[in-house]
Amino acid sequence: MTRRIPVAAPIFRGNETAYVMDCLQSTWVSSNGSYIDRFEAGFAQFSAARHAISCVNGTAALHLALLALGVCPGDEVLVPTLTFVATANAVRYCNAEPVFVDSRTDTWNIDHDRLEDAITPRTRGIIAVHLYGHPADMDAIQAVARRHGLFVIEDAAEAHGATYKGRRVGSIGDAATFSFYGNKVLTAGEGGMVTTSDDALAERVRRLKGQGLDPARRYWFPIIGYNYRMTNVAAAIGLAQLEQADWHLGRRAEVAAWYAEMLKGLGVATWQCEQPWASHIRWMFTVLINADERSRDGVMAQLLDEGIETRPAFVPLHQLPPYQSAERGGPFPVAEDIGSRGISLPTWAGLTREDVSWICDRLVHALQG
Repeated sequence: MTRRIPVAAPIFRGNETAYVMDCLQSTWVSSNGSYIDRFEAGFAQFSAARHAISCVNGTAALHLALLALGVCPGDEVLVPTLTFVATANAVRYCNAEPVFVDSRTDTWNIDHDRLEDAITPRTRGIIAVHLYGHPADMDAIQAVARRHGLFVIEDAAEAHGATYKGRRVGSIGDAATFSFYGNKVLTAGEGGMVTTSDDALAERVRRLKGQGLDPARRYWFPIIGYNYRMTNVAAAIGLAQLEQADWHLGRRAEVAAWYAEMLKGLGVATWQCEQPWASHIRWMFTVLINADERSRDGVMAQLLDEGIETRPAFVPLHQLPPYQSAERGGPFPVAEDIGSRGISLPTWAGLTREDVSWICDRLVHALQG
């Protein structure tokens, strides 16, 4: 029987079952309940922000943050082209335009040296994505933002618990957004969070996520809002995961260390390295196969035949049909190189050293075969 190793899988080792059963027995299963308050309070403390506002998913979190920061039709927001499509889609939800910026070779994150070239009078802000769990260089990004009066949103969907110069991501920008999809470091099955230390911004997010309801007057809606609320059941799972955050982060660090140890010196691939000023939580251990090896997609197909599920690196957004007509931007040589050669290897807390050894052996075989 062929061994099967998924690219990601959630691990439930804490109070997930007990908390979900409590929701069911109490009948508090929708968007009210004690677990929502507990998850929000716990996540605010975890991310060192004053406020954490839960919502239905990470994309909704981005949309809420952009709306609360006042993004309007015709505005522009600078976005790395190497990211998951939700980052740009949320800008479009506001009828604004994402303006793409290339990546850096060291972190694979948005290139702060190219930000000012992309700024126009219509630019309102910057979304700094902490790609694959490695923080962007927030000091450099915020220095540009301050010079031009722009907001900064941290897209930390892939970076729960990562730190930048000793600070937890989620506490650095004007706001930050997280995802709790099933493949993330911490999961709620599905869900999102907006973090901020700005009291007024937090209040706007809370009102927008709940149809615009005035908290002081039932069924009074002074603004147009959205039904972006998280369920109590999802929050119960998320809280149980949060209680085990150190274990999840530790296990991923161990898995990443095994990959680095086993692939080092073989000359078949490089990977996103951790910078001295950051802690990389390795949402995905993503490697770049050497350009003179067989094609990336062929390697992935061979690995799948041997029971190892992988993912390609993200397709740079400027190459996707909805965004190919962008008026400005480019060239994007770094993002295009990573996008064409990158492979995300299985990365999750349940992997053993034997699993990682098998994956590395099969990867090397596929590259050299």
